[in-house]
Amino acid sequence: MSLDIARSIAFSGLSSTTVQISVTSSNISNADTTGYTKKTANQSSSVTNGVGTGVTVTGITSTVDKLLLKSLVSADSDLGSADTTNSYLTSLEKLYGSTSSTDSSSTGTSLANSIASLESALSSLASTPSSASLQSNVVSALDDVTSQLRETSSGIQKLRANADQDISSAIDDVNTDLQNIADLNAEIKQTAAAGQSTADLEDQRNTALQDVASKMNISYYTASNGDLQVYTTTGQALVDSSAHKISYTAAANVSSSTTYTAGSSSSGFSAITVNGVDITSQITGGSIGALITLRDKTLPAAQSQLDQLATQLASVINTVSNSASSVPAPTTLTGTTSVTSGTALSATGTVRLAVTDQSGNLVSYSDLDLSSYSTVGDLVTAINGISGMSASIDSNGHLSITATGSGNGVAINEMTSSMGSSSEGFSDYFGLNDLVSGTSASDIAVNGSILSGTNELQLATLDSSSSLTVGSSVLTSGSATTVNAFYSALTASRTFSSTGGLAATTGSFADYASTIVADVASKSSQASTNYTAKETAQSTYASSLSSQSGVNLDEESANLSTLQNQYSAASALISAINAMYSALISAVQSS
Repeated sequence: MSLDIARSIAFSGLSSTTVQISVTSSNISNADTTGYTKKTANQSSSVTNGVGTGVTVTGITSTVDKLLLKSLVSADSDLGSADTTNSYLTSLEKLYGSTSSTDSSSTGTSLANSIASLESALSSLASTPSSASLQSNVVSALDDVTSQLRETSSGIQKLRANADQDISSAIDDVNTDLQNIADLNAEIKQTAAAGQSTADLEDQRNTALQDVASKMNISYYTASNGDLQVYTTTGQALVDSSAHKISYTAAANVSSSTTYTAGSSSSGFSAITVNGVDITSQITGGSIGALITLRDKTLPAAQSQLDQLATQLASVINTVSNSASSVPAPTTLTGTTSVTSGTALSATGTVRLAVTDQSGNLVSYSDLDLSSYSTVGDLVTAINGISGMSASIDSNGHLSITATGSGNGVAINEMTSSMGSSSEGFSDYFGLNDLVSGTSASDIAVNGSILSGTNELQLATLDSSSSLTVGSSVLTSGSATTVNAFYSALTASRTFSSTGGLAATTGSFADYASTIVADVASKSSQASTNYTAKETAQSTYASSLSSQSGVNLDEESANLSTLQNQYSAASALISAINAMYSALISAVQSS
């Protein structure tokens, strides 16, 4: 072997070792970099005329198991969904309060506990119905229940609004990743054409792909030209020859009536689109898929359960309050049912309307045969015929009855009245003496005049004797009859229809409230368990991929030491060859 060939071999070894040392050092430095995979400097022997002349680095590559990567991408999507669902259901559970407390003086903060406190306040009042402080306790307890219903409802809608905003934010992140993938596709092709390594660029592309998957379920493949192409699961292109931007506009305001309807242009949640195509229904995985489900299904289901509790509670309480009156009776009673003078009446039986003074003594009264009137206008005319009483349909379309005499009030006994398809009593039908207002959990509230103390709690009943004498006492406070009626209405077993994933059930209001709280707690627990399982699965795939293509610091450190020794050996060989050249030249010169 000539000295030239020996020196060529030594220099090629030195050059190859230098590249390998650089690659190994990079591996060590990036061991903790997300998405980085182990790089290898591949080398081959150089042969000239059958004689080995050294080694050449043919490229720098990384080895990634494509099937394992696909499994990891799928696991990323599952984990993104499970994590988001777990987070939101944990927040939802907190809205409902706890059914127990570590504080021995407290019985918990849930709706069920609040209703139980109302039952307890009514039970105490029944023993001393004339007690102003105990009456105040009942009103306060009822206000606590209605306030908690409103606050919980508001909290649910706030979570829906948060989910909608999170969808918008996540889509912005996805668009950034999609554009990044498209840009990396172009850069990888250019780099490969220049004969340079694309391994680091492919790592960056895979990282972007996993980030997209964590936010929405996707399908993907690598085209023959090296491009990574990304699609929705039904084939809508997200990245092909370019990135396709996903469009979404979050709702400005969110209420229980805000919904998403595919193909609808009405106000509500907008569609998630790509090139004008609605892909909302195609996104079922990742954090965005979970957010859509939470916003459009899970949280509305919770709202529907809460609304059923609120509407039935308001109905039974108002049924009792409309059969009673406060003492003194209110000067004006204004209904909540929308009517007009021409509204047809479907009514039978008799109702008693009376004007009473501050002490509950009779000023005037009349018993009206409701079957005699065809319209609400006819009824208003009849009421106006009662001495000391006037009636009208106010600007809001509600029946209003007023005692015209100074200091007098209006009292009603529903007697045998039966109105409308639900056969409600006269006062209940028009909502003239409602203790609770509102049509859902979002707006249920205690009557403002009673809450403020302007009017007293309705606990008296207008005398139903066959005839009444002017000046006699017809409204007497201090009876436990109405209090017991309120208590019975709260504690009696009733039917709650199936809604929000709960089957139809029977029980008291406190029972149903407990069922609602337990349902949310169960869903939260299931979400937590699922999150743990998905986290374990994703971690397993990530660890497997890391074991297969990640950096092993011990192995790389040992390899670096070996390469340094090889570098030293190649350097020593070059020095020896240079010395031989010098000796040979000196010998030639001296001869």
